[in-house]
Amino acid sequence: MTDKPAIDHRTLTVGDLLKLPPTTDVETAGRAFGMGRTKAYQLVRTGKFPCQVVECGAGYRVVTADLMRVLGVGQNTDTDHAPAA
Repeated sequence: MTDKPAIDHRTLTVGDLLKLPPTTDVETAGRAFGMGRTKAYQLVRTGKFPCQVVECGAGYRVVTADLMRVLGVGQNTDTDHAPAA
């Protein structure tokens, strides 16, 4: 696994979220909430990130299903252009 974000652009759409693997990096999940890398990691370290985070080796991964649940992303969502948050 690499530390590179799963999606390489700034704004995540619902379609982008639906393409994520079962877990994603903290930076990508933070962007889905409209926050930067520093804030996302700060929330993870303090246990206040808004969805489930798991420790994986020396890093963290965010559970994509929980990310989508918290954001209200479901199967009946316009996936082409809608921003995630």
